[in-house]
Amino acid sequence: MSEKRFKANPKYKDRLFCLIFGDEKEKQKIISLYNALNGTNYSEDEEVEVTTIHDVIYINMKNDVSFIVDSHMSLFEQQSSLNPNMPLRGLMYFGNLYDSYIERRGLNIYGSKLIKIPTPQYYVLYNGKDDAPAMSELKLSDAFVKESPKGMFEWTATFVNLNTGKNEELLKKCRPLADYMVLINCIRGNEAKGMRFEDAVDAAVQYCINSNVLKEFLVAHRAEVVSVCLTEFNEKMFVDSIREEGRDEGLAEGRVEGRAEGERSMVVRLVKKGHLSIEKAIEELQISKEEFISLLESAESDYDKKLKA
Repeated sequence: MSEKRFKANPKYKDRLFCLIFGDEKEKQKIISLYNALNGTNYSEDEEVEVTTIHDVIYINMKNDVSFIVDSHMSLFEQQSSLNPNMPLRGLMYFGNLYDSYIERRGLNIYGSKLIKIPTPQYYVLYNGKDDAPAMSELKLSDAFVKESPKGMFEWTATFVNLNTGKNEELLKKCRPLADYMVLINCIRGNEAKGMRFEDAVDAAVQYCINSNVLKEFLVAHRAEVVSVCLTEFNEKMFVDSIREEGRDEGLAEGRVEGRAEGERSMVVRLVKKGHLSIEKAIEELQISKEEFISLLESAESDYDKKLKA
């Protein structure tokens, strides 16, 4: 019997990490996260400006949270898989964040006066299953084809592993972050016991409520949390099927190039049917928004040709 596939909502953008830390009303959680990572002791009275951009479409930025505290613009990306391209993604995202910051304040970047902008902080919070160091620094320069003279151009991401035994002191300093990992680990544990994913999530949420882990948040957002988890789970299944079916199509054509073409064709079909978001498709294929739009247009053109034939 095939496993039940839950219907993904391609318009659903917020994810679990963003739900917990991305709301200006939850200043306590935001300040707690900032203090834990910076060794500060700001209170809830500190001014917080949430700057998360929710409509970035050219690259998948799920689970992003960005806010300004004490003239620092902090960006957080939660990742469940290792990705060496995070510095480049962060650079692109910060470009949008600063553009929005400048526009909101009516600043003039073309004038003779130097404008001041918040100091950037970029964190990649990892909770995947692959082994990884507790903390490390990811550098944009590692991606340069040729070494930059004197290290002139650099952009870094601080990689933080949230898994058990990696950063226990950090989790102790930030209760919401520790509770978030309790929920994630509980879902994983239920899955390992053979529970269906839907049941694993529901049981984990109920356990956390009973154990006073994110209790108020989960009581208020239970349906939303379950929807988020099922959406992410469904996307993973679709990505796995894309790779497998794309590879099969390529092998059937008897050429290596066919594998890539088969994968692209499968992605386009899933997007057109509403089963996969454009953001996820772009990330999976590692192409630009313009290239993907071209693929969609090409697919529609081929379909018209078949109808005329």
